Amino acid sequence: MGADGGTIPKRCELVKAKKKKEKLDKNVKNANRWKNCQMTQEPLKKPIIACRYGRLYNKEAVIEAILTKTIGKFENMKHIKGIKDFKDLKLTENKDYKGGEAKGDEYTDYNQTQFICSVTGVPMNGNQKFVANWKCGCVFSEKALNEVKSDVCRVCSGPIESDSTIQLYPDDDLLEMYKERLATQKAEKKSKKENKEEAKNGDAAAENEAKIGTSAIVKKEASESSKLESKLKLNGIKTESGERKRKAAAEPTTSIQSDPTKSSTYKKLFTSCEEAKAKPQGHWVTHNPLYY
Repeated sequence: MGADGGTIPKRCELVKAKKKKEKLDKNVKNANRWKNCQMTQEPLKKPIIACRYGRLYNKEAVIEAILTKTIGKFENMKHIKGIKDFKDLKLTENKDYKGGEAKGDEYTDYNQTQFICSVTGVPMNGNQKFVANWKCGCVFSEKALNEVKSDVCRVCSGPIESDSTIQLYPDDDLLEMYKERLATQKAEKKSKKENKEEAKNGDAAAENEAKIGTSAIVKKEASESSKLESKLKLNGIKTESGERKRKAAAEPTTSIQSDPTKSSTYKKLFTSCEEAKAKPQGHWVTHNPLYY
């Protein structure tokens, strides 16, 4: 078993040991996550958006997937239903960054990224935690958030709250917290909508009941009034409404020609005008169409 020709076998050549799993370099892993869209795996390019779970996407690709209704095919994007589920990001570009494909004969620095923190100048490569303000869309490092104590946004001086900041690419525990918070917000929104619809339906029902009650009262009063008039008639007592009807019937009818409110042109339309009376033939005589 060997040793022929003076060769001495080593233990590693004779005993097969368990191979160690190959580990992906952390810098390469971070570069793939922070430089590529999480839906298409293409390089990130403006406009860039972030979802409520802190993942980065190309806005054009997400909008196209929403319009074509293919966004449900991606397992990591089922929480995105519309434009309210993501935020446009305001990123600060790194002037020292040189884009383009890496060449085989030169060193590739994965720590250099396209965007940096505008406050501390830290590159957005995954080695430092970054947060996004959901109210304004500004992105800056968590170091700037902790060191610069302020009640306003560190970039645009806009409003900021503890619940409005989302960490980009959070760890598993923080991601679960974001999922629970999103589920709670959706449940509250749904309950508010249901309560609003119930209140609206209740107001409509109350209004209908009020209308029905008013019409019933009016009908009851009308029936009582008619019964009272009929009783008075039987007793020979003249009622006010009956007296008005008799006076209206007794008044002589006046001619339209004596009405001062009507114009002369309007009065000529009737046979009671002077011109119609002066005609040699009556208005009832028919003529041949060729008669002049």
